[in-house]
Amino acid sequence: MVVVVGGVPLEEPLPDSTTLIHLHPGFRETASHFIAIPSKIVGPVGLLYVQQREMAVTVPHDKNVSIIGTDDVTTCTVVVLRHTGSGAVCLAHLDCSVAEEAVANMVSRVQELAMGYQDGRIQLHFIGGYSDQHNFTEELFYNLLHFFHKQPVEFDLVSLTLGELNTTVRNGIHWPIIYGVGVDVKTGDIFPATFPDKGPESALRTARYLTGGHTGPQLLDVYDCGLGLLRIGPFNYHPMRCVDLWLAQTDEFILQHLSTSPEVEPPHFVMNMRATLKYIQEHPFPAVTVFRDNRPHYYRRDEISGTWTPFRY
Repeated sequence: MVVVVGGVPLEEPLPDSTTLIHLHPGFRETASHFIAIPSKIVGPVGLLYVQQREMAVTVPHDKNVSIIGTDDVTTCTVVVLRHTGSGAVCLAHLDCSVAEEAVANMVSRVQELAMGYQDGRIQLHFIGGYSDQHNFTEELFYNLLHFFHKQPVEFDLVSLTLGELNTTVRNGIHWPIIYGVGVDVKTGDIFPATFPDKGPESALRTARYLTGGHTGPQLLDVYDCGLGLLRIGPFNYHPMRCVDLWLAQTDEFILQHLSTSPEVEPPHFVMNMRATLKYIQEHPFPAVTVFRDNRPHYYRRDEISGTWTPFRY
């Protein structure tokens, strides 16, 4: 099948983002409108936070989740899929390691939740990523567009807020404008957002991609909307050599060597990296020390506080 823009299928060879924007100037207008929306600070109540190399899928009548979101996006891209008939929505935070299998899994999960709805199409949104000096965003976008184009279903590409459309210049340096995205699962509204609370076990989840290797799915599905449970693991990651030496380095060293975009990272980047490195130091083999029974860590929404609490399933 194909990716469709304004009712017209994209032809192969697929264009890069600059060409696509030139051919379909409506993307510039929708991006400008999106960027103009004031960014919301979203608290933990009703939030399902998705980290890098994670995805989550749910439906409008989910009583446990009202917003799916992610932030700290620089050279990564957020993909939102939404089925217009059922309202089933998927949000994924993707980097250049993404594979076609991960995209196929996203599509499959949305189709599962939309089963039984005769009407409706799958809308596709790309948000985040900017005109970085290494072209990471452009490479990622092209790969994603190619992967979606190969799926056995049509997608309506509705918005494209990345690359040049998500870039501003300060003192000669390119910066992303949008760092975070939220989706209202009941209405499907997408909006710029930041999330001070990153959800349970943030350091463990960050360690999974920081170490550069892991077992299990490349894109981790962190939510079971049928059970209303946030699900982490089980997985293992490669031991990180010389983690003690990493922790002894200066903040500037960590920023320069652990980021794909050190000039534009948010202020808390180094603090989060140090917390993750400390976690890796304490748990070099999470399959042994974290997931001792080879079972996921489950969390359910507490009815009183509205936040995620551990749950033995």
